[in-house]
Amino acid sequence: MADQQQQLSISETLSTWKNNFQRNTTNAFADMRPKDYIRLVIIVGTYCLIRPWLMKLGAHMQAKQHKKDSEETAAEIHPNELRGGKGKIEIPGLGDSDEEEDAEETQPGQWGRTARVRQRKFIRQTLEKEEKRLRDEQEDESDKEIEEFLVG
Repeated sequence: MADQQQQLSISETLSTWKNNFQRNTTNAFADMRPKDYIRLVIIVGTYCLIRPWLMKLGAHMQAKQHKKDSEETAAEIHPNELRGGKGKIEIPGLGDSDEEEDAEETQPGQWGRTARVRQRKFIRQTLEKEEKRLRDEQEDESDKEIEEFLVG
């Protein structure tokens, strides 16, 4: 029962939207004066002439940004990451110095030194577990591939 009422209300809403769209578009063009037609043609023509240049400008800016981003990421790759060794992973609070901690008083809502150290240890342990799991999966896959060739 509720489904039927909902179906009716959806179909009624769509019907209302369709009627409003038809009425508004026909009235918009029926009440236009020659000055309004000229204005519309100028706006559409200007858009058609300027759009290709805007697209080229946007593509140029996007390519420039992509090149900048790719250069930054290429510089960050360490050879050990390519070999599957431990890579550089940013750990929160690692760059904190003791001088900064002494200068700043701990305010409510900020982490103290022990909390940051605890968080770093937790993140390191989690990353090591994940890396171990990935190594194990990779070894299992290579074992399966070898077994596949031996059996086949």
